[in-house]
Amino acid sequence: MIILVINCGSSSIKYQLLDMKNDDVYDLIAKGIVEKIGLESGIFQYKPTGKEAIVLDLPVPDHKVGMKLVLDALTHPETGVLKSMDDIEAVGHRIVQGADFFSGSALVNEDVLKKIEICCDFAPLHNPAHLLGIRAVQEVLPSVPQVVTFDTAFHQTMPAYAYMYALPYEYYEKYHVRRYGAHGTSHQFVANKGAKFCGIDINHSKIITCHIGNGSSVTAILNGKVVDTSMGFTPLEGMIMGTRCGNIDANIIPYIMKKENLTPDEMTTIMNKKSGFLGLSGKTSDCRDLSDLAASGDPKAKLALKKLVYDLIKNIGMYVAVMDGVDLIVFTGGIGEHNGRLRRRVCENFTHLGLKFDYEANVAFGEDAIISLPDSKVKVALITTDEELVIARDTMHIVSELED
Repeated sequence: MIILVINCGSSSIKYQLLDMKNDDVYDLIAKGIVEKIGLESGIFQYKPTGKEAIVLDLPVPDHKVGMKLVLDALTHPETGVLKSMDDIEAVGHRIVQGADFFSGSALVNEDVLKKIEICCDFAPLHNPAHLLGIRAVQEVLPSVPQVVTFDTAFHQTMPAYAYMYALPYEYYEKYHVRRYGAHGTSHQFVANKGAKFCGIDINHSKIITCHIGNGSSVTAILNGKVVDTSMGFTPLEGMIMGTRCGNIDANIIPYIMKKENLTPDEMTTIMNKKSGFLGLSGKTSDCRDLSDLAASGDPKAKLALKKLVYDLIKNIGMYVAVMDGVDLIVFTGGIGEHNGRLRRRVCENFTHLGLKFDYEANVAFGEDAIISLPDSKVKVALITTDEELVIARDTMHIVSELED
């Protein structure tokens, strides 16, 4: 089954075209990513399997433009891998927020789209982008089934005392206000892959997964099930991120609104799109650019990077306490997989747990690697995530059931 997987992030579109035979037998036909969406200069990458990658620097003002770039590349007469879009048999999408409407993946229909739209309030940077991706595919491939996989599903095992906020209970009953988490597809994948890679039985384990990218979250996984995660009602809560502020005193919000005479929507925009790396540095939301600025001596860039490390240390430390220990710490995501200095600075704070860091192995860049020494009491691993494979598997199963 030829499946196109679309993974729309807040500032990116990752995509893969796969020929799925079964869960473990498949061919990757092409993959790529559209990055820095909404910034002055975007990046488009397209890599057909076995051929040279195509990388273009060009403006990508929004996700709709990004989706057009993807579809045009796949069917390009010279470098494309499809004769036409009709070769695609199904499309799978990552959806950040499904609230309590969805406990698993679902076939796209108007009812599902309405519920995803309702959840836009819970994920204002992501769900609107996902809907753009789904609608764009509907225009080009109106008869092709689409499936959505939710990042919130893996986190549904959290106990009530972890997901509830200490607000009047009626707000949970009336407005679904509770912790949902995000990046669940990635956390689930790397926890299972990391456990196998390190020789750990996931059903008898204490694992902390760190998905660090433009959006970041940390999850505590006890015996294969989530007990807590750093993101909350929306993906705004938790750590410092590309343009999101993470945890702040809630009273800061009305305070700034009164001082600046802001509306709720304007304040939401500030916290989601003008804060984080961008807010502290005043220059960029991209960690790679931030690292270059810090290396040149920019004090605000250094501050933003130090806060990222500090937030990671705090979250990992909390979850060590929650689970009374940790067997494995996993780094993944765009920053987690490619920033060895970040991994080193975080892990050096956990020597009291018997963690022995392997500085030589930490040169690994975007490939699976154990970066703790053999005699370390806590294993640490860089594990490449593959949310697209999880989505493709779910899509294949759901569409196959339609055909039976």
